[in-house]
Amino acid sequence: MDTPLAILSLIVFLPALAALLIAFIPSDKVDLIRWVTLAATAIVLVLCAYGFFASDSPTHFDTAARQMQSVFQVDWIPSFDIEYYMGVDGISFPLVMLTALVCLLAMGASWSITKYVKGYCILFLLLETGMLGVFLALDFFLFYVFWEVMLLPMYFLIGVWGGPRKEYAAIKFFLYTLLGSVLMLIAILMLYFAGDLRGLTDEQLIAGKAVPTVSDRMSDEKKVEVLAAQREALEAIRVSARPIHTFNILALQQIGQHTKQFDNFGTYVDKTTNKEKPRLFLGYGMQWWAFVLLFIGFIIKVPSVPLHTWLPDAHVEAPTPISMILAGILLKMGGYGIIRICYPICPHGGYDLAYVVCAIGVISMVYGAFAALAQRDFKRLVAYSSVSHMGYVVLGLGVWSAVKHTAYNPDYWNMGVQGAMFQMIGHGISSAGMFFMVGVIYDRVHHRNLDEFGGLFAKMPVYTALSIGIFFAALGLPGLCGFPGEVFVVLSVWPYKISMAVIAAAVVVLTAAYILWTIQRVYLGPEYKGPHGDHLTPSNARENAIAIVLFVFAILFGVAPYHTVLKYVDKTVEQQVNDLAVWTRDVKQPELDALEAERKAGETAVTQVSTLVGPADAEMNDQ
Repeated sequence: MDTPLAILSLIVFLPALAALLIAFIPSDKVDLIRWVTLAATAIVLVLCAYGFFASDSPTHFDTAARQMQSVFQVDWIPSFDIEYYMGVDGISFPLVMLTALVCLLAMGASWSITKYVKGYCILFLLLETGMLGVFLALDFFLFYVFWEVMLLPMYFLIGVWGGPRKEYAAIKFFLYTLLGSVLMLIAILMLYFAGDLRGLTDEQLIAGKAVPTVSDRMSDEKKVEVLAAQREALEAIRVSARPIHTFNILALQQIGQHTKQFDNFGTYVDKTTNKEKPRLFLGYGMQWWAFVLLFIGFIIKVPSVPLHTWLPDAHVEAPTPISMILAGILLKMGGYGIIRICYPICPHGGYDLAYVVCAIGVISMVYGAFAALAQRDFKRLVAYSSVSHMGYVVLGLGVWSAVKHTAYNPDYWNMGVQGAMFQMIGHGISSAGMFFMVGVIYDRVHHRNLDEFGGLFAKMPVYTALSIGIFFAALGLPGLCGFPGEVFVVLSVWPYKISMAVIAAAVVVLTAAYILWTIQRVYLGPEYKGPHGDHLTPSNARENAIAIVLFVFAILFGVAPYHTVLKYVDKTVEQQVNDLAVWTRDVKQPELDALEAERKAGETAVTQVSTLVGPADAEMNDQ
């Protein structure tokens, strides 16, 4: 394993290989199947730790690098320029690590699954492969394949192993997610046919990895070989008589940020007729609609109001480990898609709809908090808390504060995006922990009615202490993982829209209300009033181990946010935000100025006509 291709491919596909192995294990070997699955998730986490942290690894993550790292490109379907193309940067790296960790802990929580264990473990591992692939794919076609691969296992994991209304919840999840996938596919096709590589300079093509790229880790002989291939690829693009389309996400980012509003169409020479023909560019209108379609597809996954209604049902009916993955990882795919795809590829749409994006984030956080306050079902309360907390992510990503009246200063937007990234990681820990804690109780008493709980502290002291710590992390208590992200987002919004910042800060009070009220009703207060009270035994070693790991990470992220998360996120996010600030200054603002000048010229012409027509009308009236 001496190449990025080998290490990243093994990280992604090891769970699928383990699923294939389990397929040959007899179904009655339940313990063996569980341990093989747990070992596979553990090995993936070890591979991620070695691959990204070991200094001698070819995929060692460089915190000072701003660009994509450990990139490899292998032809997959050459006739359509579709590649097996992966890489990692500061946006994807923490999410890959979070996925590996939460999957390991969720598998540890899966010992309570006793029905169809073999099928459950196979689907669980296929789900992990899909999630890891989404975060590492840099080809749009490959990204979409992994996105769909993730959908089917989750549908069956809810529909087969869920609660009483599992079929309804699974179908609702599938339909909502499929709607988002269809919209995303339409946008991908729009971008593919509008993304003409010949509109870029050689430097932009190289920066977008649309041609082979030289790496510092290559030998001198390999560098010479790659440079020769690079020259051939550039020449092929330049002399082509037809539009050259691409699924390359990095190349589409370059195209999107170097296409002006007034250059929607260009021409190319058709050598068969020797005539010029129109050539579609990724211009203003195309970017605007592509942004809308992609954004809707991604906020369904976040989820944001009003496309959030699938989440409470899916969480309530899903088994505990699947709820952990759903809240801890799947919701983050929506935020990842917005930051990786929507803004860099479609900046025209992102700029025009920045206020709408921020408003959706604020509405989601307020609605989710009030909805959580109104719940009587323990798990549904936690589900609505995720809607509220993920609203901070959408708000932080949408704060396009690098505009003319701020002299295109990207600092606050940078703070918002980094806060959103930290919120995704912190929420991945706290939400997975909350759902696990709910599951521990449900496995014992088989109900989630908050009005029938109470007095668990006396019967389950260790479990209660860990639960309160994890719920405080979700509350946003300083020193725990929920605090830094929310603070950075609120601070970033203040220069953009004070009213939004005030509302976002006030939601913390609502969060404290439903978290503290839940703690009072479940763990403190009077004696337990529900059924199966004799089953309230202290948590076992497996349950304590999972909860302790989550609580320790909640403390680490809260106490040392820079060294645990932001150090890896910083340079990549800063570079992306700076690029979009430059785009705002050099591309968008001249267009806005030209439109404003045109508007003023029109007003002047109307005024002049009115001035000339006025005396004539008066003369006619006199006659």
